[in-house]
Amino acid sequence: MTQFHPLHTNLPQPERFTYPFCYEPHPLCLLAAKEVQQEIVRIQPTEGKMYGVLVVECNGQLGFLAAYSGLLEGRNDWPYFVPPVYDAQQPDGYFKTKEREISALTAEGTAASGSSLLKERKQLSEDLQLWLFQQYRFLNARGEERDLISVWQDYHCSPRIRRKYPLPPGGTGDCCAPKLLQFAYQHQLRPVCMAEFWWGKSPKNERLRLGDDESGTIRQHGQFYPACRGKCKPVLTWMLQGLDVDPNPEEAGFPHLVPGIVYEDEAVAVLNKPSGMLSVPGRIEDYSVATWASDRWPGSLLCHRLDMGTSGVMLLAKTHEAYLSLQEQFLQHTIKKKYLAVVEGEPDKEHGIIDLPLRCDPIDRPRQMVDYEHGKRAITEYRVLKREESFSLISLWLHTGRTHQLRMHCAHPDGLGCPIVGDELYGHHQQDQSLCLQAQAISFIHPTTGKRMRFELPYAFDNIIPYHL
Repeated sequence: MTQFHPLHTNLPQPERFTYPFCYEPHPLCLLAAKEVQQEIVRIQPTEGKMYGVLVVECNGQLGFLAAYSGLLEGRNDWPYFVPPVYDAQQPDGYFKTKEREISALTAEGTAASGSSLLKERKQLSEDLQLWLFQQYRFLNARGEERDLISVWQDYHCSPRIRRKYPLPPGGTGDCCAPKLLQFAYQHQLRPVCMAEFWWGKSPKNERLRLGDDESGTIRQHGQFYPACRGKCKPVLTWMLQGLDVDPNPEEAGFPHLVPGIVYEDEAVAVLNKPSGMLSVPGRIEDYSVATWASDRWPGSLLCHRLDMGTSGVMLLAKTHEAYLSLQEQFLQHTIKKKYLAVVEGEPDKEHGIIDLPLRCDPIDRPRQMVDYEHGKRAITEYRVLKREESFSLISLWLHTGRTHQLRMHCAHPDGLGCPIVGDELYGHHQQDQSLCLQAQAISFIHPTTGKRMRFELPYAFDNIIPYHL
C-alpha cells in the first residue's frame, strides 16, 4: 500500500479523533505534515493547494495518509497521495464521454442559435451532475455506506434549508478530509488524528474566476485550516459516525467577560468591549455585550457591532429615540470611528485607500472573499504609525462597513498584504494571541444635546509595538 507512510515516533496518540472544524493540530499531524511538505517540494506544483494528513494505525503500526483537494497539476493519480472517492477524470469513462457530448451539443447550439438545443444541453448537464453525485459513495466508521445526495439531504433535513440547498455544490467530496477517511475505512486503517494545511501561493493572486471555489479566498502558506463547513460538514458528519471524536470546542461556551463603561448618561452609553466577547448572541453562545447591557439597562440597544475578536469602543442607546438618532447618523456617515491594528510585515505606502469588493464565501461562512463581479464595494483608509522589526502599527478608517472588511483589506494581496496579528481566519494562527484590532476612537452627535462627542481608548498593544498616542 504505497499510500501508507510509516511514522517512527514515540509521540503519544490523542485520546479521541480530531473535531475537524475547530482544532489545534496534534504533534503527530505536524510530524506527518513535514514529510508531506517534502513531497510537495519534490513535485514543485505551480499552484497553491490545500493538503491534508490523516494519522492512522495499521496492525499496531503507526503511519499517515496524505491527500490534496481537487486536482494537483491537473491530475488525481499521484501515487504518494490517496485516490479520489470517485475518479471522474478517466478519458474514456462515462463522465468524460458524456461531458464531451454535451460540449459538442453546446457548440452546435451556439452556431445555430438554437434555443431548444441549449435547453437540451442544460438538462443533460443537470442529469450528468446528478449521476456524478450518485457515484460518490461514502463510508463511515461503522462500515455503513451512502451516496452523496443521500448524505447531503439527510444533513439538510429542514424543508427551508432543503429548498435553499437541494443539491451539493460541485466538487463536494473532493476535499482532503473525505478522501482520507474513505481510504482509511476501505483499507481497515484506524483513524487517529487529522489536519489540513495550505501550501503555496494564496488563490488571491488571481482574479475571481466563475466556478473556481478557491479563487477569491485568502490562504496563508503553511497555515493549518479547519475543514470547510459548506461542502465538508454534511459529508464529514456522516463519515465520522462511529468514531470517538473530540467535542466541538465552540459548544463549550466562552468566558463571560464584562465590557468597561467609558461614559454613560440618560440617553447613551459608550462601552469598551474586550476581545473574545460577542457583540450579539451567536448561533451557540447567548452571552454577549447586548445581553449584558440589556440586564444592566433594560430596553437598551446596541447601535453597531464588532467582531468577537475585535476589542474597543461601542456605542449603545438607552432609549428608542436615542437609537433612531444614532442609526440615522450611521446611515449619513456622520459617526466617525478610528481603528488601530498591528499587522505582520510592512505596508508599501505610508498612507492609502484600499478599495476591494467583498462578499460572503457561500461554502465557508462566515469567511469573506473578494469578488470583483458580485461583491459589494468596500473602502478602507489606512496610515502607518510605526514600523518595528516584523510588525507595523497602522490606523484604519472605515468608509464602508462590510463584514470582516478591515481583516480582509489588511490580509489581501491586493490590499495591504499584511494580515492582522492574531487573525486566524485570514492570517496566521498564533496560540494564545488575540486579534490585534482595536476600535480605538468614536465621535458622534449626542442625540439629546446635539453636541459632538468624542471618546478615545488607551492603546491596547504595547506588548507588541510600544506606542504613545
